[in-house]
Amino acid sequence: MSNLESNASSGISDGKSDLSSALSDGNSDNNNSSESAPASGASSEVAAEIHVSPATVDLSSLDGTKQGWGQGVQLDDQNRPISSLQFQEKYGKYDAYFIGNDEKVIYLTFDEGYENGYTATILDTLKEKNVPAVFFVTMDYVKKEPDLVKRMIDEGHAVGNHSDKHVSYPTVSTERCEQETMNLHHYIDENFGYKMTLFRPPMGEFSERVLAQTQQLGYKTMLWSYAYKDWDPKNQMDNTKALEKVNGALHNGAIYLLHAVGSTNNDILGDFIDYARSQGYEFKLFQ
Repeated sequence: MSNLESNASSGISDGKSDLSSALSDGNSDNNNSSESAPASGASSEVAAEIHVSPATVDLSSLDGTKQGWGQGVQLDDQNRPISSLQFQEKYGKYDAYFIGNDEKVIYLTFDEGYENGYTATILDTLKEKNVPAVFFVTMDYVKKEPDLVKRMIDEGHAVGNHSDKHVSYPTVSTERCEQETMNLHHYIDENFGYKMTLFRPPMGEFSERVLAQTQQLGYKTMLWSYAYKDWDPKNQMDNTKALEKVNGALHNGAIYLLHAVGSTNNDILGDFIDYARSQGYEFKLFQ
């Protein structure tokens, strides 16, 4: 799955990358509670090939059942969420990613529904540590925080599409899904000269049909293999406990979902990066 890895892996470029709500992704509360039975013979490597031709898929023939993503609590012997491996094997053909491949690489991602004063310092830490990340933004965020979005791009991070109005894609029509995705896509392109290619479904809710349509629109869907309850600024975990959790979740190909609205991630980010590197992990840009 080499297409996941950027040349920026050894540092953030200074130029623009050619990648791609006030509501938080509440389903993340299930990230450590939902369970999935182990699949016998679950692949240790994530399939990276595209097995379908996006232009020829009949969306109406695909399953539209809503699924709410959470990585679950069952782990394999390499500390990887079994659900992430299973879903990667099942849906990877739609350019959907629930986990990276079996290398000591971490992909940092941040969901930006609204600004609470921490994104600038998070960007400072990433710059100091020479670590790239993906920032998933909504239309509301982009319009209110254009300077931060510009800084993300200028400092070599990826800006990802988190939809126009943060709706649950499986609950609306395919026409509405396209509008939600492409409204933001065109706005970012026209105002920042930047073409997004990464999508994260609001609230982590998707269906097979949503994944296929997103692929048809030219996007890769990026879920995650680790998240914790960090989205409520009024109910932040103690820094020591939070750092222990994120450190303990390290695994090959980890996709970390973090929210930038609370103080905890802001406080522990540098220490987490240092610890992960001490364990032999690299931070790379998902693209």
